[in-house]
Amino acid sequence: MIGGRITRISGPIVYAEGLDGCGLYDVVDVGKKKLIGEIIRLDRGNATIEVYEDDSGMKVGEEVVSNGRPLSLKLGPGLIGTIYDGIQRPLKQMFESGGTFLLPGQRTEPIDCQKKWDFVPLENIDAGTKIHPGMVLGTVQETGSMVHKIMVPPNVKGRTLKTFAGKGSFTVDEEIATTELGEKIAMSHYWPLRKPRPFSQKLEVTEPLVTGQRVIDVFFPLSKGGTAAIPGGFGTGKTMTQHAIAKWCDADLIVYIGCGERGNEMTDVLTEFPELVDPRTGRSLMERTILIANTSNMPVAAREVSLYAGITLAEYYRDMGKHVAIMADSTSRWAEALRELSGRMEEMPAEEGFPAYLPTRLAEFYERAGRVNTLCGQEGSVSVIGAVSPPGGDFSEPVTQHTKRFIRCFWALDRELANARHYPAIGWIDSYSEYAEEVRAWWDRLDPSWSEIRLKAMDILKREQRLQQIVRLIGADALPESDRLILTVAELIKNGFLQQNAFDDIDQYSVPEKQVQILQLIVQFYNLSLSAIKAGCPLVRINELPVKNEIVRAKSVVANDRTDELKTIHNHLEEQMGELERRYKSTSVL
Repeated sequence: MIGGRITRISGPIVYAEGLDGCGLYDVVDVGKKKLIGEIIRLDRGNATIEVYEDDSGMKVGEEVVSNGRPLSLKLGPGLIGTIYDGIQRPLKQMFESGGTFLLPGQRTEPIDCQKKWDFVPLENIDAGTKIHPGMVLGTVQETGSMVHKIMVPPNVKGRTLKTFAGKGSFTVDEEIATTELGEKIAMSHYWPLRKPRPFSQKLEVTEPLVTGQRVIDVFFPLSKGGTAAIPGGFGTGKTMTQHAIAKWCDADLIVYIGCGERGNEMTDVLTEFPELVDPRTGRSLMERTILIANTSNMPVAAREVSLYAGITLAEYYRDMGKHVAIMADSTSRWAEALRELSGRMEEMPAEEGFPAYLPTRLAEFYERAGRVNTLCGQEGSVSVIGAVSPPGGDFSEPVTQHTKRFIRCFWALDRELANARHYPAIGWIDSYSEYAEEVRAWWDRLDPSWSEIRLKAMDILKREQRLQQIVRLIGADALPESDRLILTVAELIKNGFLQQNAFDDIDQYSVPEKQVQILQLIVQFYNLSLSAIKAGCPLVRINELPVKNEIVRAKSVVANDRTDELKTIHNHLEEQMGELERRYKSTSVL
């Protein structure tokens, strides 16, 4: 154990000397309370240490002791359903042992070391088996809906099993195998959270992460293994949107990171998720969720590692062949922690006081997303959805601008939509997705018309925006009938397709087939109405047709697994519009 002494204290940044032989990013116990710290700068034994706990009362001269390893997470069965702080301390156990507030120096095991898990080995595994990093040795039923694969850790170099315990009940720390080099393999292992876990091959992202939110899935899709940002001012619905995606997306596991947000938002997750039923398994949603809470009243420094902790947990389950979605709420609070720490270290600030290495840190986080072939030979992915909280909703501020460099899906929340109670408040003008072409083949297999009607609907909305500028000057009555039809159909798209009711049992989630069929109805209404207008029919008569209201209500009256009612509405549309067009054509002939 290497020890030194504190020479200076500047908030969560501590300076120490006498740490010769330590490594950069080594974990240290700081002061009499043995607070967890990490060496973030090292120069000939003089270390700059970032302390991840409340260091009130610490004094110069107190001892600093290195643990000789980097800041790491313990990975193994028992992670799912747990709520951790930024450095993987289970908050429920911390509450039971120390009360409501985190006590400096308080320690608990990140995973229950007493619980025994039923280990089921693969049939072809035994002593003498040749192994490789990432190879699956067996499985454990971690929750009712999640099978946990016990893998050879990536850092194990042995090539042959010397001993193998076989089927039985073991704790996460008990030895289940050894290699010919004497390395021990248990059901858990440590992994440095700043180091990406290795994989075999990175793959193209061609399958969408289906969220059930129509504006996302159809207009601005996100791929499994993709990256997205949700920027928006206070009250525009960032957290609400992330909650909806976490509840309904088709990922195998959700890692929800509350980074610097208010504690009541994490409380909502804690109280809601156990009561929610996973639509895929019929069991509690918490059986496929890991929560990391580093809220605004917790130590600022721990925010900086909470994102890395979340992405490391996601990579661990990705290596089992799982599709994992990360909700980071919010990266702006994380960037503010970087700014705070950079100021304490007296570094030269960049734009708006943020450190010059802000883009590098954002890249380190978002670039760990992706769809890969894992070391065990299966396909897995990590999708990252980061909320951004620009002050005053100003998207030109540094965190939003730098984030746009590393993400390919931008869901810009609109203040006017939020004020109008339009949910989700994702604006269709500033938002974009670069994954649309990559997931097109998947959608074409579902419905070949997806790409065409998507582009048609987005074109109508853009034309409506330009027409609204004219309407403000001279009024809608001065527009020709075809342009007024654009305004009518745009309202249909907004109210009948883009807007969803999160409290409606039917409308809160929309299957892909239903999404396409509703948009087909609206586009078909536009095409038939345009034909009727050319035949001489006034727009006022089209607006009086009963089928128009049927189209608006289609999203809530049609069950997710049925299309009969949509077909009925489609038939009504063709009948009523056909009759109207024939009437005015015959009138014009006379």
